[in-house]
Amino acid sequence: MKEDIFGPLFEALPGLTHFHPPGSPTYRFLQASVRRETERLFSAEDASADFGPLGKLHFPFHKMGNITSLNLFEIDELIIFSFYWANRSRYKKVLDIGANIGLHSIVLSKCGYQVQSFEPDPVHYEILQRNLRLNGCERVEAINAAVSSQRGTLDFIRVLGNTTGSHIAGAKDNPYGELEKFAVKVEAFEPLIAWADLIKLDAEGHEKEILFSAAPEHWNRVDALVEVGSAKNAEAIFSHFKALGVGLFAQKSGWGLVEKVEGMPISHHDGTLFISSKSEVPWKA
Repeated sequence: MKEDIFGPLFEALPGLTHFHPPGSPTYRFLQASVRRETERLFSAEDASADFGPLGKLHFPFHKMGNITSLNLFEIDELIIFSFYWANRSRYKKVLDIGANIGLHSIVLSKCGYQVQSFEPDPVHYEILQRNLRLNGCERVEAINAAVSSQRGTLDFIRVLGNTTGSHIAGAKDNPYGELEKFAVKVEAFEPLIAWADLIKLDAEGHEKEILFSAAPEHWNRVDALVEVGSAKNAEAIFSHFKALGVGLFAQKSGWGLVEKVEGMPISHHDGTLFISSKSEVPWKA
């Protein structure tokens, strides 16, 4: 298969929201198609290929334990990338919290956003910086730090078998496999959200602490795309934003408004949660 599928996907996915919930036959077909194309284009240490409307993407292959950089192109991520592209005239400044090795930050930059990119793991951060340079991402400010409710330092757990699952100590009840523990710098969320109008948040179980530290008035003008890491966090986030009158929209229901806690995502397998005071997820430019 030599025809690029990313261009058509960027164009089509905003109009196919009824196929976004994980698990449907169409979703699985798109997942398999994206995986084949990703393996074809981005399996080399010097991988570089056209990436839909974003032009040339330089994204070398890296192993992160049992996970590789190819896993960063799964269909859930393409759905989010298509959201960035569709909304490039709506938002201007984005926080990428949990930037990993930089794919979201690169895509955001190529869409024209200003980005503050946070990654606490120094190994991932070094690769992140290299990937940003390869792609000429002058709009991205990369910071080697975690984000939480307060500025300072916290213990960080590196999961050697899957470093994409590394996390702030205590954010996960039963981290698995071989682990490394070390201190990382932490920035407070409240000053950061004052700068942004969109947030991509993948904090591996620490999302509740981050979100709850923001003053309620910020949610009148800021939207967030969030990975929810546990049922406990899902319940707390649902109660918090319901009390604020801020909407929660779940990929698992085709981006419908979450009316009951049972409609909340509880892991990355359920897709993304959109937090917004808007009446619906803005899939149309």
